[in-house]
Amino acid sequence: MNKKTITTAGIIIIAVLLLGYFLSRSSPQASVQNPDILDNMHNGQSSASVDYAQLNSLVGKPLPNIELVDKNSKKYTNESLKGKNTVLFFSEGLMCYPACWNQIAQFGSDPRFTTDKIQVFSVLADSSNDWQKAIEKMPELAKANTLFDIGAVVSRKLGLLTLPSSMHRGSLPGHTYIVLDKEGVVRYINDDPNMAIWNDMLISKMSGFGN
Repeated sequence: MNKKTITTAGIIIIAVLLLGYFLSRSSPQASVQNPDILDNMHNGQSSASVDYAQLNSLVGKPLPNIELVDKNSKKYTNESLKGKNTVLFFSEGLMCYPACWNQIAQFGSDPRFTTDKIQVFSVLADSSNDWQKAIEKMPELAKANTLFDIGAVVSRKLGLLTLPSSMHRGSLPGHTYIVLDKEGVVRYINDDPNMAIWNDMLISKMSGFGN
């Protein structure tokens, strides 16, 4: 083997090694992600940055102590919610138009959520005075039972500010349902970045509580 052949072979070997190196760097195998983590394009955030642990830890346990107020400044606590299956629908409220407004209005007009066994409260990260602006634009909102989470204190405590539905990550909730049984135990949670109306599904879920 002459000198020229050896040099050519050496160049080929180096080229092959470099090609293999760069291919390994760009291969999907080099950046394997948890298959349970999918990108969520709502507000341009990735679900990889969402911590579901706190939310999931609520299910099957009594709801952590909370305090909310209605438009008359009446306080609602965990004890206030007991006795009926309860839906708490958390949203940012005034700025979430039309999706959240539509869901709140649907709750207010649906008699299935005002019985001796079922109740629903739309929890808003607004003041009562601010929410009145929404009612003036959509009068049917006045029929809904609303509670106010001023400063999103309760939403933060429950871990609702970093979910996919949140359009203002870390500051406001998005479109999240927490369902309690009549003992105040969390039985079901649904965070919906698509911001749909879930009346039928929620009624179906509660029909299986057996109480």
